[in-house]
Amino acid sequence: MATEVIMPQMGESIAEGTITRWLVKVGDKVERDQPLFEISTDKVDAEIPSPADGVLIEVKFEEGATVPVNEVVAMLGAPGEVSEPEAASAPQAGPEESESVHGPAQEPAGSVHAPPPAAESVQNTENGANAESAPGPEARPVDEPAPEAERVRTFSSPLVRRMAAEAGVDLSKLSGTGIHGRVTKRDFEEYVTSGAGSTSTEVKAVEDEPLVSSAASLRPSSATEARQAQIVTPMRRDPGAFSVAPYQEGDNVEIAPMSKIRQLTAAHMSYSKATSAHVTTVFHMDLSRVARIRDLAKAGFAAAHGTKLTYMPFIFTAVASALQSNPKLNASIDGTNIVFKKDINLGMAVALDWGLLVPVIRNADQLNLVGLAKSANDLAARARSKKLQPHEVQSGTFTVTNPGVFGTLFGTPIINQPQVAILGLGVIEKRPVVDTDREGNDMIVIKPMSYFAISYDHRLVDGADADHFMNDIKRTLAEETWSELDPFI
Repeated sequence: MATEVIMPQMGESIAEGTITRWLVKVGDKVERDQPLFEISTDKVDAEIPSPADGVLIEVKFEEGATVPVNEVVAMLGAPGEVSEPEAASAPQAGPEESESVHGPAQEPAGSVHAPPPAAESVQNTENGANAESAPGPEARPVDEPAPEAERVRTFSSPLVRRMAAEAGVDLSKLSGTGIHGRVTKRDFEEYVTSGAGSTSTEVKAVEDEPLVSSAASLRPSSATEARQAQIVTPMRRDPGAFSVAPYQEGDNVEIAPMSKIRQLTAAHMSYSKATSAHVTTVFHMDLSRVARIRDLAKAGFAAAHGTKLTYMPFIFTAVASALQSNPKLNASIDGTNIVFKKDINLGMAVALDWGLLVPVIRNADQLNLVGLAKSANDLAARARSKKLQPHEVQSGTFTVTNPGVFGTLFGTPIINQPQVAILGLGVIEKRPVVDTDREGNDMIVIKPMSYFAISYDHRLVDGADADHFMNDIKRTLAEETWSELDPFI
């Protein structure tokens, strides 16, 4: 029996991935966990492993295709086996009409499609859909349009539905170009970018609105929301929305296309800036205690565990502890609800030659210094070699980025949606600071110091919340004994 190979979800907010390269050809024998193809999203470039042993008998999407998550992209089977769509259509097709399995899967008119992915079915149940009364896949030919309620609920991803709700767009008005008529993110972006759904009367009404004069007027009107949908959405989802005027022949420039991961990162960062109310707070951190203990223990630690002891596991320990005491920073916003995450999963931004990836250390609060060091070093190494697995870039609840390794004093990082905060680390370097001895005498001393900057979403996190969180980190770094390193000192 053939095994389906699906497009994995490479992150909580990711609804699709782009196939950048097939690593095997149809007819090739593959083993379980052998890389099959490479994908690119705004969170990761990764090699996707085979789910089973077998032979690649069908490729449903070519290189460069953008595919919704949980969609079948290929089929595995035994040697000599053909895929079901191919076997079903073979007797009906002449030699001129047959198509290589390298091309898109073809189905005869009126054929029956497979039901939506399981993840979508779960979403439908949660939204109150009646599974027993809903029409099955046999109930409607492919060329018959779906009822409006079913198209909105089934033929769009949760991400598209959320984007539509934010922009005030009725999804039932859109024609989907995705598999089975699915309304894709691209369909939604093109619809909003074209200005559909807004009128000149609405725009003029916004321009004529008076300044805010009462509490009731703080909530945007429907006309204001229409204008936001027209202006903000292209900025946050379309990296090409601000293209400059075309260059003239003879201009001294070189034009190169963006890589797929760069395009998606641009769209995701613009979306984050348009979604969250960003505020950044900077703290000066004393790392003299950490530096002293690390210098004493790093040689013995590397010999015992076969991995480097950097500053990062110390910082991850402090961050995980502070998140336990400040749950707002480990949450997300869902409409008018606050979703407090029970797990502490730390995303760690890794800079690569071709983009930025954010692998996740799961349950970081349950790992000691050794576990955090091994996890961080392993994830960073496999990110650089494109060996990350789908689950290793999913479900992050808080992100730490470290531009300080490049000499940055401090920065104002952009929040990694749907999280509500991100911590940026500045360079660790010796600086003169004022210290006070036990007798209360002030003195200037040299200490390893660093600026830590936290960007947070002011829709949920207030300045006091962020400051409490940062003070907890500061206290841990300055006062923790790190006794588990005693055997290596």
